[in-house]
Amino acid sequence: MPDRDYDVVVIGAGPAGLAAACRAAECGRRVALLDDNPHPGGQIWRNPAGKAPKQAARWLAAAKQHAVEFIPGACVFDAPEPRRIAVEMFDGECRLGYGSLILATGARERFLPFPGWTLPNVTGAGGLQALAKSGVPVAGRRVVIAGSGPLLLAVACFLRTHGADVRLVAEQASPSALLRFGMQLARHPAKLRQALEFFGTRYLTSCWPVSAQGVERVESVTLRRGARTWTEPCDYLACGFGLIPNIELAQLLGCRTAAGGVPVDEYQQTSVQGVYAAGEVTGIGGVELSTVEGEIAGYAAGGNTARATALFPARRQHRRFAAALETAFALRDELRGLPLPGTLVCRCEDVTMERVRACANWREAKLHTRCGMGPCQGRVCGGAIEFLLGWQPESVRPPVFPARIGSIAR
Repeated sequence: MPDRDYDVVVIGAGPAGLAAACRAAECGRRVALLDDNPHPGGQIWRNPAGKAPKQAARWLAAAKQHAVEFIPGACVFDAPEPRRIAVEMFDGECRLGYGSLILATGARERFLPFPGWTLPNVTGAGGLQALAKSGVPVAGRRVVIAGSGPLLLAVACFLRTHGADVRLVAEQASPSALLRFGMQLARHPAKLRQALEFFGTRYLTSCWPVSAQGVERVESVTLRRGARTWTEPCDYLACGFGLIPNIELAQLLGCRTAAGGVPVDEYQQTSVQGVYAAGEVTGIGGVELSTVEGEIAGYAAGGNTARATALFPARRQHRRFAAALETAFALRDELRGLPLPGTLVCRCEDVTMERVRACANWREAKLHTRCGMGPCQGRVCGGAIEFLLGWQPESVRPPVFPARIGSIAR
């Protein structure tokens, strides 16, 4: 693909990115929408064979109507010049210029290490859902889902409809925290109706995994709830302890970050002029908040601030719900004791918790143990260590994502 220039480039084709691209194109701008997957929709709207769920159909139709150029399999790995990004695709690489850039890079699951978490068939909660959507058979398989957040129930519901034997959902949050959160749902009828769909799943609060057992793959998980521990047989253990915003590209571009996300102004613009951020990269808030933030960013990048301003009340409402979500599912201190001294924390480089604790900070851990320097570049162990020890990564360097030698050389 040759180098090209656009008025607006949107990175990430999930709900926020799709909404942003559509609104910017609606303003008459030439828009490119990039995603590293072959089909738009992101994790939330991913579907087999690229068929869009009903929620995404409206945005996909609008993108087509307004001639948004979708570039699939596109991974942005560098920003070599001002207002220009380096992109690697399935069949080559190019540089894209932009007048405005919208980051809708979403979030990833937080994993917390415990003995046995590296066994085959121990996955992320959303990861198992993605595998099932990609064709991995789950029918008849015994599944335990553990961690924290509404995603656990959504995954349980999805797996049940695909024939899985979901034994239980272990939620680490307390009953009182969830009761307060449930009262918030009364103000959001659509979310309340969605929550009612999840009834029928065994749901245990103040419960979390302490170890997984198995030989060639996971065979059981030991769970703790109060003073009681027991072992639950399973074929899959799906764990997700909340979500972490994907802020690496924002950091590479020089955007200010705080509290694990990218701060933005009222029009979703970051600290860098002409660079906007929308969706989970600004903080975890759910699909509705992501979508309206994408719309505001798209209108603002397209030059129609009046239409963007009209969406501020809807964003305020969704942000209140996001704040309640964060409070209800905050991780409890007991989880910091999950890894034993010999438990692997960085699975890429085989670094144990004992070796990491012997270091003073993230930089020292990288220098002395290579923690965070493997193929995932700290995207798995980084989130865990942030919670366990309070360390933050100190720098981001290109290539932000793995890239071919030829792409880097250019």
